[in-house]
Amino acid sequence: MNAFFVWMTVAKIVAFVLFILTGGALMVWVERRLSAMMQDRVGPHRANLGRFRLWGLIHILADGLKMMVKEDFIPRRADRLLHALAPILAFFPVVVTFAVVPFGPTLDFAHLGAVNHEGPLFSGPWATTLQVATIDVGLLFVLAIAGTGVVGAVLAGAASDNRFSLLGSLRAASQMISYEVTLGASLVGCILVFGTLRIEQMVLWQHQHVWGILVQPLAFLLFLVAGIAESKRVPFDLPEGESEIVAGYFLEYSGMKFAMFFLGELMEIVVLAILLTVFFLGGWDVPFLFADGLHVDLPFLDTWVWNWPHGVVVLVQLLGFTVKVGAMVFLQMALRWTLPRFRYDQLMDLGWKVLLPLSLGNIAVTAVVLAALR
Repeated sequence: MNAFFVWMTVAKIVAFVLFILTGGALMVWVERRLSAMMQDRVGPHRANLGRFRLWGLIHILADGLKMMVKEDFIPRRADRLLHALAPILAFFPVVVTFAVVPFGPTLDFAHLGAVNHEGPLFSGPWATTLQVATIDVGLLFVLAIAGTGVVGAVLAGAASDNRFSLLGSLRAASQMISYEVTLGASLVGCILVFGTLRIEQMVLWQHQHVWGILVQPLAFLLFLVAGIAESKRVPFDLPEGESEIVAGYFLEYSGMKFAMFFLGELMEIVVLAILLTVFFLGGWDVPFLFADGLHVDLPFLDTWVWNWPHGVVVLVQLLGFTVKVGAMVFLQMALRWTLPRFRYDQLMDLGWKVLLPLSLGNIAVTAVVLAALR
């Protein structure tokens, strides 16, 4: 193990932690600004530094300070250990999932200024993957970790000694377990098409062929709906319905424990957006962009070629990945401020009677088509 590998691993972990810490706070600001725009009202603007309001960004610091100084209230008959453990278990899956996602192609520091005509640079003493951890069964790892999120919600409701919290935890358990089935089944078609469980290889297949949404459009819709239900956001926010069970499974939480639930839910939006990007939108792939630069080849027009250095190509691909993730985040938040909440029977019927049969049918059709093409 050389020193370069060690330093790059440390650098990726540090960047990963900083992204988690700042991403959740920025998502609070993004949702507030977007909801204000959609409802034609004034967004966050009260907190400021003198005459500088900075578009409401100071509210992030004010919220963080408020959460840190608020009382950590624990009900008298609550299970103190499980009450403290629940927000950690709810936030843990969100953090770990980021570790196996490729944010970009392999970056070779020895050839940043070189024009590579033979494809992405995947080897060399100065090359590193833009991914914290590469796992042979990365897709299964993501699904397994996502399945542990229900534990935090169930423990929070069961340990709080509150009937509304218990009802919220029961709702969360049945909802998340129901939609996890569709979440995993919708990706089986992608596994059949891509022929691998490695997430970075799935992105590479899309870079070399076509984006996953074009070969698995139904799976994209199923994964999107099931993912929103997993994150317990409107219109699937039954576990925390204010008009029915006050605040649901985290009713008896305050201070930083509540903040962990809140930030975990917001970061789940980013996680879902990233997974949609890597499985269906080509990941870091940018149309017409190859390892040696931009190739624009359109019908009835001459082929235009701009040769770009390796470092510039990787930078543009990282930017493309960010834009795709931002678009998926915007889509989820737009749905959150557009659709009303489902009734609980409608929620269960949608999961078991509509989404699951469609996901199983998608697997069957995909298998038949692939067998016919071989």
